[in-house]
Amino acid sequence: MHIILANPRGFCAGVHMAIDVVDQVLDLFPGQPIYVYHEIVHNKHVVNRFKDRGVKFVEEIAEVPHGAIIVFSAHGISPAVREEAKARNLVAVDATCPLVTKVHSEAVRYARQGYEILLVGHADHQEVVGTRGEAPDAIQVVDSPEDIGHLKIADSSSSKIAYLTQTTLSTDDASVIIDALKKSFPNIKDPPSSDICYATTNRQQAVRQLAPECDLVLVVGSKNSSNSVRLTEISANVGVNAYLLDDVSELRDEWFARTPGAGRHATVLITAGASAPEDLVAELCRTLLNRYGRERKDGSTGGIEQRDVFNEDTEFGLPATLKRLMREKGIDPESRRIRVGSYDLTEELYGAAPSRQTVPLTVSGREV
Repeated sequence: MHIILANPRGFCAGVHMAIDVVDQVLDLFPGQPIYVYHEIVHNKHVVNRFKDRGVKFVEEIAEVPHGAIIVFSAHGISPAVREEAKARNLVAVDATCPLVTKVHSEAVRYARQGYEILLVGHADHQEVVGTRGEAPDAIQVVDSPEDIGHLKIADSSSSKIAYLTQTTLSTDDASVIIDALKKSFPNIKDPPSSDICYATTNRQQAVRQLAPECDLVLVVGSKNSSNSVRLTEISANVGVNAYLLDDVSELRDEWFARTPGAGRHATVLITAGASAPEDLVAELCRTLLNRYGRERKDGSTGGIEQRDVFNEDTEFGLPATLKRLMREKGIDPESRRIRVGSYDLTEELYGAAPSRQTVPLTVSGREV
């Protein structure tokens, strides 16, 4: 079997920041209960690892005791949730991804200017719920082109209509909906820049570019991770079967049996959603190499090739509330600045494992 590792894959800067925020809060308040509103990111392993460290995840602010510490998840929250936390005198640390905050700001600005806002996304996704909460009277959600006919728009020719998008959408699907909106509302206003985040776009483009070279695509990520699900859809769009798995325990041999170039002869693309830890990718690669071996029938060697499509070096600063809490405890926030490092998974698979993992956003492409 030959494995191609897509780069970029896995943690984006926003997810790295959100996870690091919870780590920092745990360090700052040892022994104190830490609450997180919703899953910090949509990955069951990340959530379970924090649960093992005593973090409590809640779906309602009312579940959090008065005066306790609450971290808001990466997906963002509505102003109503913020006010509810304030009313309970909670110590709130906001781990919302800055790219989600950008969409919130756009929604507020358009609403103040009197625009009707069409939010392209999934109505039940936490990010969309939070964005809609910024201007509930001005925002309608569009999940598909079929929803357009049900929108309540005062004047379809008005120049006071704008659209925004959920940051984790498939660029393919979003384009279809946006094109349909522009046909229905010729004067609709575009956002100042694309709302679909750079990491989502880059991971999708990597799959779009690399999948046609492969027999099968495996995406590491949880089922409730929108961006992970979108990666499987992108692969299907270019004609290559793809499977989403939380970890190696969900790997199935029959996936390869139904694939042209099956088993030991297969070329498999492996990627990971933006909230999937890299150690899960490493475990999957190791299992495939052990199960299917590295030598092909023609005597050539399979193994692993990391393929660069984009190199990412985005860095997000610590949330202001967390900086204040650090200073109150005599800690310089700059000493704990969130940084995105480089990571070459092949070094772990073929050599000594690193003592501490860094975020796999920039890797050197090489064949092993």
